[in-house]
Amino acid sequence: EPPDTPHDFSCQTQDMRIVTCTWSRGGDTYLYGRHSPRYTLSEEFSQKPVPCTVSCSDQCSCSWDIGKQRICNTTLTVENPLGKKTAMDVFDVTHRIYPAAPFHLWENCTETEIILYWTHRNKGIELSCQTEVRQPNGRVELHNSSDSHLPYGSIILGGLQPYTEYRARVHCGAAKHFWRWSEWSETLTIRTNEATPSGKLDIWREITPVQGGRDVTLFWKQGRSFRANGGNISYEVTWEKVEDGSKPESISFSPVYNSTRISIDNHSYRISIMAKNNVNYSLPSVLIIPRATGNSRSIFSTEELKEEQVTGTDDGIFISWEPRHTYDSYIIDWCNFPMLQPCDLQWKKFGPNTSSALISSAAFVPGVRYNFRIYGSVADRASLLEKKTGYLRELPPLPDPTVEKVVLSFNAVTLYWDSYRANESQSGFVRGYHVYVSPLQEGCSLKGSKKHVLPDDSVLCKYTIENPEEKRYTVKHLLSNTKYKLAVKAYSGGGETPIVNFIYIDTPFNSNMLYLLVLLVIVPSLVAAICRWKMKWLKECCCPVIPSPNKSKVLSFKEFKGGSEKVLKISDCIPDMLAVDNKPEAQKL
Repeated sequence: EPPDTPHDFSCQTQDMRIVTCTWSRGGDTYLYGRHSPRYTLSEEFSQKPVPCTVSCSDQCSCSWDIGKQRICNTTLTVENPLGKKTAMDVFDVTHRIYPAAPFHLWENCTETEIILYWTHRNKGIELSCQTEVRQPNGRVELHNSSDSHLPYGSIILGGLQPYTEYRARVHCGAAKHFWRWSEWSETLTIRTNEATPSGKLDIWREITPVQGGRDVTLFWKQGRSFRANGGNISYEVTWEKVEDGSKPESISFSPVYNSTRISIDNHSYRISIMAKNNVNYSLPSVLIIPRATGNSRSIFSTEELKEEQVTGTDDGIFISWEPRHTYDSYIIDWCNFPMLQPCDLQWKKFGPNTSSALISSAAFVPGVRYNFRIYGSVADRASLLEKKTGYLRELPPLPDPTVEKVVLSFNAVTLYWDSYRANESQSGFVRGYHVYVSPLQEGCSLKGSKKHVLPDDSVLCKYTIENPEEKRYTVKHLLSNTKYKLAVKAYSGGGETPIVNFIYIDTPFNSNMLYLLVLLVIVPSLVAAICRWKMKWLKECCCPVIPSPNKSKVLSFKEFKGGSEKVLKISDCIPDMLAVDNKPEAQKL
């Protein structure tokens, strides 16, 4: 194939004497050896062939000396046996200056300023240079400068931070008729000089009453407003009584420490903490520890403050408090690891117009209770205002309540789990308990309960206890002489764990039924027997049996028989005694 027309053909110079032309190779002609494409350069104004050797790799180039010529009309020809193509570039050499990269960078520093110097090879050409400054946080700034005709260039970089590492590099272009930037120089790493620490340390304290005084644990950290501005940092803690102006005590710490404990008596104390570098001390951060009194909220335990429950989110735990106009700042403190001793106390300070905050920490995990204390501060004196407690996310309580005592009757069972602890060791706020009951062979049919279906589709009766301090429950309306299975579960805002273990009971036989049987069957039968005997005795006493005449021995003789009947004539009987009534009829008789 014939060759393609050369692409991106252009020429430039670094010193207005040596011109270098570059271009991109075309497509493959599939001709090789002596038939492969050949490149030639010519310059029309000089009427001379260009004495250069073409070299090609990714890009082709060719350089030659133009002497004092300033206008060039260069033609590039590419040809093979199948054809040829040309490309032209007409240019003013002063408009095609591509400077060499600056080299040999050095600096002169103060605390907040760098004077950067460099050397360049383009002598006699006025250059415009650009300095790139990369800050520690990765942010990049570009600063422009104009070079004089000196053999070196320079720029003043101001507004920098003391004792901070910066990285700088430079590239340049022609000040007049700018063509393109040079390559970047090598990168120079520069650290500004040390200065006095700026700002104050962020400090806090924890006070523990002890016999005869108090232990004060002091904490400090480098907050956003503080800059060490130097190396070899140390910390100095000073404390003195406020009232009598006694001699201060002080102690120094290396940079690996961020806390200490001091012991003081019950007087009021002023505590200050400063940072020190090789230059000087920072401004002091001050805390006032008030005199210990029996009702001082800022010092002694505050059981009178009720702990309010707060709710966590995916981003942290939201804390709010009632603002008070008497304070110039607020402080919230908490422990990232509440179960550890010491607990890695953390704190955060807020302005006087703030009344809520989202407290977040990479250490927060679900199922751990975090306690927060909110202080108000004025004139370096802090007072405890409110207490909060909450979870990033509640989990079901663990372990399950252990039923320690079971009291049975024929139709009820009372369960006791008095030793169960519904405290901060739980993985959620224990809101109450569920008691599950079911006969072994039946579903839920107990009065006052709710139906609860297990994953295996079996049914239980569920009773709810909404008071976490109530640790006993009586299940009523059971059947006597029946087997039941029961379970007690604690529940929180995170729900409850699945039911795994049951306890089994047998209700006793109902003895009242036996008593009723005795009352309804045996007792009436006994009463009836007694009554029958009494009736017979009363009849014999009150209504004796009249003898039958037929059974009389008198009528046993033959002469007294008349037919089938036995007949006794009164005249035939001689009475032993005759009693006569006084009535007239009797007298007549």
